[in-house]
Amino acid sequence: MITQVLLFCAIAYLIGAIPFALIIGKLFYNTDIRTMGSGNLGTTNTFRCLGKKAGVMVFILDISKGIVATFLPTLSLGKVEFLSIFGAFAMIGHVYPIFANFKGGKAVATGSGVFIFLYPALSALLLVIFFSTLFITGYVSLGSILICLTSIVYLAIFETGVDKWVMIVMCIFVIYMHKKNIQRLLNGTENQSKAKLRLGRKK
Repeated sequence: MITQVLLFCAIAYLIGAIPFALIIGKLFYNTDIRTMGSGNLGTTNTFRCLGKKAGVMVFILDISKGIVATFLPTLSLGKVEFLSIFGAFAMIGHVYPIFANFKGGKAVATGSGVFIFLYPALSALLLVIFFSTLFITGYVSLGSILICLTSIVYLAIFETGVDKWVMIVMCIFVIYMHKKNIQRLLNGTENQSKAKLRLGRKK
C-alpha cells in the first residue's frame, strides 16, 4: 500500500500543478497571465485580468483538480481515512507547480475541491460564507480567509482522524499564502471585486 500511496501523492501533485490559468490565457487570449495583475495563476487574477468567462473556466478547472486528485486514490485504495493527504498534495502542486516554475496560485479553488469531496455539507456553508463576504465587502481575499477560519473551527470541533488534522494544516497554509492580502486589508489598500453589491444611494 505504501507504494500506491506514494504514487497517488505524486499523481495528485501533478494534477494540482496543471496551471489552468496559464493554459487558458495562452490558448484563448494569447497572453501570459503571469505578466498581468498579481501574476498569480489563480481564479481571482484570471477574473481580474481576463474577464468572467476565463475566470469561470479556471475556477471550475481548479476546483476539479482538488476533486479528481482526492477521488482517484479511492479507485484503488478504497475510501481510506487519509484521502486528505492526496488533496493536500494537489493544493501544494497548485501553489508550487512544476509546470510553471513553481509559481502558482493560493490553492483556494483547488482546496475547495478537496473540501467538496471530503465534506460536502460543510462546503455548502463555506460557499454561502464566501459569496456573502464577496458581495458585501468586495474582498475575495477576506472571503477566502473567512472560509479557512470557519473550516478550522468546524474541523476542530466536529471531525476526527487524519483528514481533520491534514485539512486544518492546509487551511492554515492557505491563510499564510494570503499574508500580503491581510496586510493590505489592514491598511485599507486591498483590491475590491466588481462583484460587491452597491448599497445605498449613489453619490
